[in-house]
Amino acid sequence: MIKTILGFGHLIAGLLFLLPSAFIALFLSLFGLYKPMRMFVYLIAKGWAFIMNRIISCDITVKGRENIPKKGGVCFVSNHSGYYDIVLLLAYCGRPFGFIAKKELSFVPFLNLWIFMLGGLFIDRKNIKKALKTINNGVKRIKSGGAMIIFPEGTRSKGRGLLPFHAGSLKLATQANAVIVPVAISGSYEIFEKNKRVTSYPVKISFLESIDTSVMPAEDKKQILCDKIFGAIQNELNSFL
Repeated sequence: MIKTILGFGHLIAGLLFLLPSAFIALFLSLFGLYKPMRMFVYLIAKGWAFIMNRIISCDITVKGRENIPKKGGVCFVSNHSGYYDIVLLLAYCGRPFGFIAKKELSFVPFLNLWIFMLGGLFIDRKNIKKALKTINNGVKRIKSGGAMIIFPEGTRSKGRGLLPFHAGSLKLATQANAVIVPVAISGSYEIFEKNKRVTSYPVKISFLESIDTSVMPAEDKKQILCDKIFGAIQNELNSFL
């Protein structure tokens, strides 16, 4: 119970009391200082994520960080077990990143601002034209040297294992000819969602061998690439058992 109170207290504090930092970042972006703004926000969010992990005090094992390119456009493709995945990635991926968030989150006060400042893009899946525009913005970000995260299952698996990837879920990466880093995360669902309270549960994160889609034949960027990434993540998750 104490960890649950402390964890939610830290979450609320991060959303509310760090708002001045977000407004400073927004001010920088208005003057074209987009990259300094992104790094500024990311370092704050990374520190917040590390503190959250200390509060929860779960045993976290991370491997494969040498597979993450230190510069240049990159797309992380991860399984999505629970809400806590984003906190773990903030703490350990080592690069500022954005991610595709459902449109409904754009209406959540404070959280919407932080998603935007971190580089998140809101997608309206019911409007094909707007959804394509969101994907194109993500492609531009990767091509300019940024990083994005994709959760190709389309929803949280909630401890049900790796769900099938949605058709076209890798389009953001393939259209940008990005370097893809598959990511396998185990244990994030059990931290909070499984029991509806914070639990210190062992977590494992693996950044797998990167795949350079720029050198792949166009016909391989569809099902073959999808199957390859799915298999790599599935095998790593099985190794955690």
